[in-house]
Amino acid sequence: MDEGEIQRKRRDNEEKATKERARILGLPYLDTRDFEQTIPLLKDIMDVADMHKDFMIPFEKGDHETPYRFFVTSQTPNSLLEDMRKAYNDAGEHVVFFLISNSGYRALMLRYDPPKQIHYDDIRIAKEGDSETIVSVSKTLNSVPSDKVFDFLIDQADKLKASDIHIENLRDIIRIRMRVDGMLHPVAEISRDRYRVLMGELSARADISSAAKKPQSGHMQKDIYRDGTSHLLNIRVETVPTMYGQDAVMRLFNFDESLLNLDLLGLSPEELATIQEIISHPRGLALMVGPTGSGKSTTLYSILNALNTTERKIITLEDPIEYGIRGITQIPIHTNDGGSFAEGLRSVLRLDPDVVMVGEIRDADTARTAIQASITGHLVLSSFHANSTAAAFARMIDLIGTNPIFASSIRLLMAQRLVRKLSDSKEAYRPDAATMNYIQSVLYGLDIDLSNVVLYNPVPTDAAPFGYKGRTVLMEQLIVSEDIQAYLRGDIKDINTNAIEMSARAHGMLTLEQKGVLAALRGETTLDEVSRVI
Repeated sequence: MDEGEIQRKRRDNEEKATKERARILGLPYLDTRDFEQTIPLLKDIMDVADMHKDFMIPFEKGDHETPYRFFVTSQTPNSLLEDMRKAYNDAGEHVVFFLISNSGYRALMLRYDPPKQIHYDDIRIAKEGDSETIVSVSKTLNSVPSDKVFDFLIDQADKLKASDIHIENLRDIIRIRMRVDGMLHPVAEISRDRYRVLMGELSARADISSAAKKPQSGHMQKDIYRDGTSHLLNIRVETVPTMYGQDAVMRLFNFDESLLNLDLLGLSPEELATIQEIISHPRGLALMVGPTGSGKSTTLYSILNALNTTERKIITLEDPIEYGIRGITQIPIHTNDGGSFAEGLRSVLRLDPDVVMVGEIRDADTARTAIQASITGHLVLSSFHANSTAAAFARMIDLIGTNPIFASSIRLLMAQRLVRKLSDSKEAYRPDAATMNYIQSVLYGLDIDLSNVVLYNPVPTDAAPFGYKGRTVLMEQLIVSEDIQAYLRGDIKDINTNAIEMSARAHGMLTLEQKGVLAALRGETTLDEVSRVI
């Protein structure tokens, strides 16, 4: 039974009890549910303070011919009813009282005396060493009513464009941090009581236990309303028991299908053309590699969105499903409960899909099944954990071995990172000799003019407290050429990451580090940010 059904049954029982109470008191009974939100409010008969004090609400204003009518409850003093009957009779008028339920009374009083809207200060991200901001935000979180603090926290995280909320048990405090533009920032320290409120709400909404002794995964959704518009927030929840209590991480996915667009990823025309050329073919395997939080899912979903036409059957296997896209069959794979991507993939291939997306290749069975699907007339997309495209290719060979049949199936590997973009307040500077040596070594062999290099430092402002605003994609694309296929066929025995990378660079591949340095030279980011991310 859902919460709404429980509330309806409670109200039904309350109305039955009120009706019986009215019979005992000799008063007419009214069920206000049909009109308690629409009945006109009479504000010139009683003061709101008296309505609260006497549990009484004016219903209809009478005159010498029709009686005055009031709503009363079982808490209204009987002596008051007698005094009012006498007073109205002495004035030549009549009064009638209708008994209503306490729930009906509260609903009507919310219209007469609505709660004052309290506007809490927005959460701000503290700079390093800024304890005053943390104290201020902590006071705000501890002052928000218990029934609102969870929604307030999520709404504020969404407003800050945070990707994660971390609730962490330390020895003497509960710390809340948020990841904004890929960086974790301390936000607040809250009391144990407030922590229990947050975890209780999280448990109820994400269907997890707040007392579990093992790691858990959950999922919830929340509609965010702001500035007259709304969007759906998908929230992936992970909890783990620690020395001092249960920690939780909420990963926020702002679901907006219109933003899942290859043109909006910030890729260069060459990078975009490479992806479009590969996915224009009806078969083959394209792999997206990178660590958690590097934007792999967004890129894969954007590719799926580009392929999503009425002529194609598209099926995804995901653990968990992060975005729901109309027109695509999305299947959850519960790996924690014994499900496997390989088994799911073998099943869906019987449905004759044109495109299959496998959430992640984690083992040799899944890798072989995905490759087998890609050489039998399916376009297969997947993700893979590795630091670079060359490392991913070498690891794939470790998983499946050298096999000439597989050589032509893997067509493109993409490694991706997200780096913070400099805000407009950035400050130019000339690099020193050591920095220039580094730039020259990274870009060696490329036709790049390094005679007049200018780099930029972040400059904090109120709009961009750390001097950065938003993130941009760095993407390394390894197109599987004949030379690269030779490794998979077994023609080249020395299979290692460096050899594969050198072969790919000889065919024009730019590495993530090169892409990062070039972005810094364009003034989009900093060398420190590139170093941090890669």
